[in-house]
Amino acid sequence: MNMIRLGLAALVLFAHSFYLAGAGEGPHVRGENLGGWAVAGFFALSGFLITGSRFTNGLGEYLVHRVARIYPAFFVCLVVTVSVFAPLGYAHQNGTLSGYWTTETTPLRFVFSNLFLQMENYDVAFTPAAVPFAGSWNGSLWSLYYEFLCYLIIAAIGGIAWVRRSPLPLALAFTLSVAVYANLPAIMPMLKDNNFALLTKLLPFFLGGAVIQAFSKWVGLHWAAGLGSIIGAGVCVAVVPTWGGQLAAPLIAYGLLWVSSVLPSPRLIHVHDVSYGFYIYAWPIQQLLALYGVHNRGIAVYILASGAGTLVLATASWLLIERPVMRAVRRRRRTSSVPAAVGGVSPAVQASDQPDQAGQRRNNRQESEAAAVGKA
Repeated sequence: MNMIRLGLAALVLFAHSFYLAGAGEGPHVRGENLGGWAVAGFFALSGFLITGSRFTNGLGEYLVHRVARIYPAFFVCLVVTVSVFAPLGYAHQNGTLSGYWTTETTPLRFVFSNLFLQMENYDVAFTPAAVPFAGSWNGSLWSLYYEFLCYLIIAAIGGIAWVRRSPLPLALAFTLSVAVYANLPAIMPMLKDNNFALLTKLLPFFLGGAVIQAFSKWVGLHWAAGLGSIIGAGVCVAVVPTWGGQLAAPLIAYGLLWVSSVLPSPRLIHVHDVSYGFYIYAWPIQQLLALYGVHNRGIAVYILASGAGTLVLATASWLLIERPVMRAVRRRRRTSSVPAAVGGVSPAVQASDQPDQAGQRRNNRQESEAAAVGKA
């Protein structure tokens, strides 16, 4: 799974390279660039994993895990942007750092305005400017807000007993989400809200993964079903304009899960999930390299240099922020469960309040694999 998500993050970097190098829009499929399809894949996988987490955790524990997984690295990325990337850009543009902290679009404004995941500002002190795609230090972070909204949606509906017992409610929710997106042109004149439009675009992918999770008790991974899902998803995208991808979301999720089960993965990637860090640091690395003219050496050199630089920061994010935070959350969970285990609570009550051992093992494995994405 880590290998698949890292591949999707690399696909986002590849797609953005054309925009950030001023080399056009790059390859598109059905009007969507490859980065957009990668984000869709992130959301589909996230829907599968996060729904499994919700089904095996109480609401409070679930939310703690979700915040711990997505927010600390996001916040550190904001801080790194205003303390490393933007100062380098400002000094490159102005020859000095004088005025950096007080220019109208100040560094502190950048951090504070984006503090709650929804990206309100993308530039810092009017940087970056001397690049083909000016005015944005991190255009990838926008999807995290909608990712977290999906977390909250599954948190709400996952608390309903019927949803846990039967795959039908999630299948209905997925069908409704596709219907809403398919009719978005008729809805938007009455609503005129871009946040709603983006959520309705991404939610079907997340719920498509959730549907596969709901059916996972009865359906395993098989090569014929995997290949069939990939082919079926391609047919949906090709035949159904505009919302074919959303319609194919469960097939996309299943296809990616099957590929992840057969794709060989280096042990380092198997153990270390750097995909989230790769996703959030690729854009600022690419902008910094463009600022110093690396994009002028050819798109291939630009992509390779961007990938190498991004991998360094992604690894640091995983080792210094993401993994320590998740380990701390798990230690807290084990510690908080001790009093109940040694107290006078009956085994029946303990069994009703805690997931079964198989579910717990599955949840721990999913938590170690879960990203952000996007995912999206």
